[in-house]
Amino acid sequence: MLSSLKKCLAVSLTAAALLQMPTVQAESYEMTIAGASPGGLWSLLGAGLDSSVRAAYPDSKITYQTSGGGIANIGQLDRNQADLAIVHDAELLLAKKGELPFLEPIDSIRVLSYLYTWAPMQALVRNSFAEEYGIHTFEDIAKVKPPITIAINKRGNIASNVAVEMLNAIGVTEKDIESWGGKVIYAASGEQVSLITDRRADLMINSLFVRHSSIQQAANSVELTLLGMDPATVEAVNKVSGTIPFVIPEGTYEWSPGKVDTPSLGATLAVRADMDDQKAYNLAKAIYENYQQIAGVHPAMKALTPEAMASVTVVPYHPGALKYLVEAGLR
Repeated sequence: MLSSLKKCLAVSLTAAALLQMPTVQAESYEMTIAGASPGGLWSLLGAGLDSSVRAAYPDSKITYQTSGGGIANIGQLDRNQADLAIVHDAELLLAKKGELPFLEPIDSIRVLSYLYTWAPMQALVRNSFAEEYGIHTFEDIAKVKPPITIAINKRGNIASNVAVEMLNAIGVTEKDIESWGGKVIYAASGEQVSLITDRRADLMINSLFVRHSSIQQAANSVELTLLGMDPATVEAVNKVSGTIPFVIPEGTYEWSPGKVDTPSLGATLAVRADMDDQKAYNLAKAIYENYQQIAGVHPAMKALTPEAMASVTVVPYHPGALKYLVEAGLR
C-alpha cells in the first residue's frame, strides 16, 4: 500500500512539474517584403511567399509593403527598412557595380531565390516598316540605319536600361538614331502599346511575359513581327546588364512563328547579407519546399521550379540559403 502511494505521489509531482515548465513556441517569422504597386504580380508574389512561409511556420506573417520597385527596394534593404524585397537581377548588378542611380557600390544584398526568370525583352516592329527597310533581325537596325522611332520604357525603369544596352550591343546610340531621322521615346508600358498601334512608333522594346495581353492587343491592331537577336548579342547584353538568355519558342505567336533569342529579366527574393544564417536557412527551406504556393498565385508563375529558383548568378546566395540548396541537391 505504501509503495503504491509513493508511486502515485511521484506521478503527481511529475505532472505538476510538467505543467510548470515553459511552453516551447514553434518558430515563427513576422517580416515585411518590399514589392512595387499595391496590385500587380509582385503583390501576388508577396502573398505567395507569405503562404509558403506559413506552410512551414503557421504563426508567421509576411506583410507586403508597397514601394517604387526594385531600385527602391535595394535602398530599403540597405537601410534595413524591409526584411525581404523583390528585386530584378539587372537592378542587383547596377547596385553591385555602383552605377546610376546608385552613387557607390552596394554589397549588403544577398538572395534567397529567383521568383521568375521569364520576363524577356521583346522587340516588336511594325511589319510595314520592317518590310520597307528590310529589317529581319535586331542587328539589321544597325546595318540599315533606318529613320526609326523606338519606344522604350521610362527612364529609371530597369527595362529601359536593358533596351538601351540592347541597342548599344549592336553599336547604336540614341544620337545615331536621331542622325538617321528617327528618335527614341521613353514611355510607360501602356503608352508604348498606344504608340505602336497608332503608328507613332515603329518599334517597341519592353520586358513582358510571353503572350502578355498588351502584346496581343497591339497585334490585333497592327501587323507585327518579333525581332530576334544573335546569341552572341544576347550574351553581350547579359554580361553588361545582369540579364539571362531566353528563347521564345517557335510557334508562340501565330503572326511571328519563328523562335527568338533575347535577354530576359528575372525577379529575385533579396535579403540583407547580415540576416541571421539560421533564419535565412529556414526561410529558404520553407519557400523551396512549398514553392507551389508561389507558383499558384498567377498563371504566369506556373513555370516556377526549385531548379529555376536556385539559378541566380548575379549576386551570391545568402550563406544560410546556400546551405539549404546544397543539402537539397540544388547546388
